[in-house]
Formats: sequence, C-alpha cells, structure tokens
Amino acid sequence: MDIEDLEDLEPEHIVDARGSACPGPLLEAKKGIGNVEVGEVLEIRSSDKGTRNDIPIWAKKVGHDYLGVLEAEEGYDRIFVKRGK
Repeated sequence: MDIEDLEDLEPEHIVDARGSACPGPLLEAKKGIGNVEVGEVLEIRSSDKGTRNDIPIWAKKVGHDYLGVLEAEEGYDRIFVKRGK
C-alpha cells in the first residue's frame, strides 16, 4: 500500500505497544489479531524499531497480510496487518 492509503486507513482494532521492548509488541499483535474478523485491519503502535521486522515475518508465517508501516510524528511506528484467516 502507498503511504497515502495507509494514512487514510481506519483499522478495526488498535494495539498500543508503545514503550514495550521486543518481543512485547509482537505478543500484543498476536493477542490483538483475535479482536478483528478475517479481512479486517489491526494497527500495532510500537516504539521498538525491531517490530518493523518482526511483524511482517509473523504475518506471512501465519497467513495474514502485512500492509505497511507509517512513522508517527510522535516517534512511534504504526504497523498495519489485515487478518487473513
């Protein structure tokens, strides 16, 4: 997805893992994906830069779609995943 598309995206659920170190954001994402239906979007907010690598790998491994990441002005990442199954 383009940055503009991500900026306009309205996720169905947001997991706020800011301030949590690895593997915290990934664990929160795993729990959070259960709060969205197949085809819906989960946003993970994380200040841990390792999450940028962890989430796409996890999403692909378990059958979800990694949509991309936005860097928020406040210094954290907004990572988007669409539930695949």
